[in-house]
Amino acid sequence: MASTDTTRPAEGAGAKDGGDLAGLEAGLDALESVQQGRTPLRQTLVEKVLPPTVAILLVLAVWQALVSFEIVDDPTKLPAPSDVWDVLHQAWLQGELLGYIWTSVSRGLLGFCFALLIGTPLGLLVARVKFVRAAIGPILSGLQSLPSVAWVPPAVIWLGLNNSMMYAVILLGAVPSIANGLVSGVDQISPIFLRAGRTLGATGLRNTWHIVLPAALPGYVAGLKQGWAFSWRSLMAAEIIASFPDLGVGLGQLLENGRNASDMAMVFEAILLILVVGIAIDLLIFSPLERWVLRSRGLLVKG
Repeated sequence: MASTDTTRPAEGAGAKDGGDLAGLEAGLDALESVQQGRTPLRQTLVEKVLPPTVAILLVLAVWQALVSFEIVDDPTKLPAPSDVWDVLHQAWLQGELLGYIWTSVSRGLLGFCFALLIGTPLGLLVARVKFVRAAIGPILSGLQSLPSVAWVPPAVIWLGLNNSMMYAVILLGAVPSIANGLVSGVDQISPIFLRAGRTLGATGLRNTWHIVLPAALPGYVAGLKQGWAFSWRSLMAAEIIASFPDLGVGLGQLLENGRNASDMAMVFEAILLILVVGIAIDLLIFSPLERWVLRSRGLLVKG
């Protein structure tokens, strides 16, 4: 009888533990189902589309008010939004608008791809080899803080007024940012991951490809995003300063043409196009990439 009594509490405890485990599994399943759900379209429009739309409309209203109430009464200094729209519309009708955009975007993306091919192995080398970090690390940080426009005069002297000069300026502006972003990402990797990779046989290139790069991805993506920003700004500086008919008319050249003609409507046209392209590249390339990185680490609840 005594032995029977002692087994009953154990059985009850086992059943209780089983029930707790089942409840825990159900809670985890529910949590995963919430993370995988998609945000409704209406909520997306309200949270992501409406705020920037309101901000743009507010800026246009203030801009129009400055012109209408003659707070800035000189149209050569501040044209009306309708004047800028007329210039944009005319460039579209003449078939020139897409040409301006494509000339700059093609240069910027190609130069950024070259910077990616150079900055990635350079960042890995600096992050993994102590001697290289001591020798090159401070130089990369100094180059990153150097204004891109400073590279335009020597690039023109060395390479002449051609596309090679443009790409050289882009590389000098973007490579340090990409390399430093990857170095920062590698520095934040937990040593446990590296030891676990070596224990499983991931050494050399395998360790770099399967352990280091995936673990450093958040910092690397941040470096890529900053590298594109430096690429775009470097290209605009090069196009503004080094204008030449054989190079075609990009957005920077369009901005310089407006300044030379004292045509503020053309100047604002170029500024708006530069801004729109920068926002579009971020929304189409880097924002989805950032969301993918966050989602792959379980840090993005919805979307």
